[in-house]
Amino acid sequence: MAKLLQPPPKFLPLEWYIANKNQYHRAEAQRSRSERLVAESQRLVDDIDKSTRKSQSDVNKKLEQRLEEVRFWKKELDDKLEQLVHETADLLSYKSRLEKALESFKEPLHITERCLAYREKRVGIDLVHDVVEQELLKEAEITRGVMALLTRTLEEMSEQIRLNRSAKYNLEKDLKDKFTALTIDDICFSLNNNSPNIRCSENAVRIEPNSVSLEDWLDFSNANVEKADKQRNNSLTLKSLVDRILSQTASDLRKQHDVVDTAFENGLKETKDAKDKLAVHLAKVMEEIASQEKNITVLEKAILDLEGPTKVAHTRLETRTHRPNVELCRDVAQYRLIKEIHEISHNVARLKETLAQARVELKGLNRRQLALQEEIQVKENTIYIDEVLCMQMRKSIPPRDGEDHRDWAGGLRPEAIC
Repeated sequence: MAKLLQPPPKFLPLEWYIANKNQYHRAEAQRSRSERLVAESQRLVDDIDKSTRKSQSDVNKKLEQRLEEVRFWKKELDDKLEQLVHETADLLSYKSRLEKALESFKEPLHITERCLAYREKRVGIDLVHDVVEQELLKEAEITRGVMALLTRTLEEMSEQIRLNRSAKYNLEKDLKDKFTALTIDDICFSLNNNSPNIRCSENAVRIEPNSVSLEDWLDFSNANVEKADKQRNNSLTLKSLVDRILSQTASDLRKQHDVVDTAFENGLKETKDAKDKLAVHLAKVMEEIASQEKNITVLEKAILDLEGPTKVAHTRLETRTHRPNVELCRDVAQYRLIKEIHEISHNVARLKETLAQARVELKGLNRRQLALQEEIQVKENTIYIDEVLCMQMRKSIPPRDGEDHRDWAGGLRPEAIC
C-alpha cells in the first residue's frame, strides 16, 4: 500500500528534451503520411473520375452505335415489310383475277358441251364425226385443261399468300421487338448522373439465361429479311407466271374458238351446198314424175285407143266366117286381118309392158322424191342445229383479248329440235 502511494518518478531534463523531440518527429511523420495519403487520394479520385467519365462516354458511344444498328435493321425490316405487304396485296388481286378467269371458263365449256349435245340430235347420215365435232371436242379438252391449270395455279397462289403472311408475321414481330429495344436503349442513352429515378439495383450485373449472342441476333434479323426477300421474289415470279398463263390460255382458247367457228362455217357451207343440190335433184325428180305421169296417161290412152281397131278386126274376121260355100276363101284380106289382129295384140302387149315399166319408174321416182325430201329435212335439221342453235349460242362467248371477261349474253335455249 505504501508502494502504491509513492510519488511518480522524476525525469531528467535530457529525457524531457528527448521525449519532446520524439513527439515532434512522430507528429511530422504522421503528418507526412497523411499528406501523402491525401495527395494519393486526390489522384485516385481524379483517376477514378476520369476513368468513370471515359467508361460512361464509351458506354454512351456503344449505346449510340447500338441504336444506329437497331435503327438500320428496323428500317430494313420496315422496307421488307412494306414490299411484302405490297406484293401480298398484288397476289390477292391476282388471285381474284384467277378466280374470275376460272369462273369465266365455265360458261364457254358449258356452251361447247351443249353444242356437242345438240349435234348428237342430228339424224341419218348427218350424224357424222365431222371436223366440227372433232374441233368441239378439242375445244372442250383445251378448256378443261386450262381450268385444271388455273386451279393448280390458284392453289399455288393461295400457298404463296400464306407464306407471305407468315413472313409478314415474323417481320412484324421482329419490328415490334426492335421498337421496344429502341425505346429501352434510347432511354438508357438519355440517362446521366443527374437524371431522376436512377438507382442501384440488386443483381443488375448479370447475363440473362435467355439472352442471345450478337451473331445470333444478326442471324435472326438477317434470316427474316432473307425469308421476306425470298417470298417477295417468289411472289414476283408467280405474278409473272400468272400473266403468262392468262395471256397464253386466252390466246389458245381464242384460236381454238376461231377454228371451231371456221369449222362450223365450212360445215354449214357444205351442208347448204348439199341441201341445194338435193333440192335441184328433187326438182328434177318431181319434173320427171310429172313427165312420167303424163307418159303413163299417154300409154293408157294408146292402149285404150287400140280397143277400137281390135274390135273392128275381130268383127271383120267373125263376119267373114259367114261367107257361103266356096266364098269362104282364105284370101289376102283374110290373112291381112289375121296379121292385123296379131300386130294390134303385139302392140298392146308392148304398150302394157312399157306402161308397167313406167309405173315401176314412177314408184321409184316417188320413193326417190320422198328420200330426197327426207334428206333435205335432215340437212335442214343439221343447218338449224349448227347455225341457229350452236353458232348463235357461241356468239355469246365474249372475246378474250387478254382478260376481257364481260357479262354473258346467254344463248338460245330451245326446248326441242325440229
